[in-house]
Amino acid sequence: MFQRCLICTDFADGLYRFVEFVPSLAASGIKQIVFLHTVPLWTEGEIPRIDEEGILKASDRLRSGLKNIPEGIEVHVEVPSGRPLDTIPKVAQNYKSEVILTGMQSRSFLQEKLFGSTTAGLARGCARPLLILRPQLVSTYTCEELDLRSRHLFRYLLIPYDGSKAADYLVQKVKEYAQKRPDDSLQQCMLMWVIEEGGRRPVLKKQQLQTAQEKLEEIKAELEELDLQVHTEVREGNPYIELLDAATVFDISAIAISSNHMGSILEWPVGSFASELMRRSWHPVLFFPPQG
Repeated sequence: MFQRCLICTDFADGLYRFVEFVPSLAASGIKQIVFLHTVPLWTEGEIPRIDEEGILKASDRLRSGLKNIPEGIEVHVEVPSGRPLDTIPKVAQNYKSEVILTGMQSRSFLQEKLFGSTTAGLARGCARPLLILRPQLVSTYTCEELDLRSRHLFRYLLIPYDGSKAADYLVQKVKEYAQKRPDDSLQQCMLMWVIEEGGRRPVLKKQQLQTAQEKLEEIKAELEELDLQVHTEVREGNPYIELLDAATVFDISAIAISSNHMGSILEWPVGSFASELMRRSWHPVLFFPPQG
């Protein structure tokens, strides 16, 4: 689905392990991979300065894992000094990265406010798609499991749809990247519309479910024109619960989402579907920043 990716790691999130799986990432169609670790400024003393020793150690740690790089695949290691929220967008711009892989701990809204989150900051201010991975999983995958995960990062996307502008924008972005996707990348999509339970009369509820299915069939036809296998499902219930259940049942690679408001997805109140999904889902989440 993407050919140029930026993989960010703080060495506590497990994402640095991808340096040993460049051939597997290349098998998914990725042509350029940039590994990035940001070293904080040395703050001992009155004037902050660059931690040259820290940069050297981090660079050696990343480069030592790079082996058997396939012909035609670009691999770069970047270890700048500063704040991740400053260095990540800059490096992504320099290399024209199409997607940024980053980790995000499972936290509550209050914990995130208290302790902060680099990924949350990127979601608010970065214009590139983010693939958000759960560090607890990446760190515990066996080599065999991580090899398979690297090959199938974007193979099967679950696309929530509810007729909103954000949902239409999400479908538009998936179509855009699908049109130029490399071989062995995105193969399948599942369109899912969850009708929330409520007090509607049975006749109105039946009509709502039918209308949702008809709309999904229209979008399915559009995606199938791009040589994608597309499945549709309309459910009734709690959107968060039903979506995560579908992600498990249908062997989804990642859940794709977007939002209506630039810069505010992770500032919504507790209980917001999209914000809770990004904070708590154990499935990878592919976030497309909305148009400014």
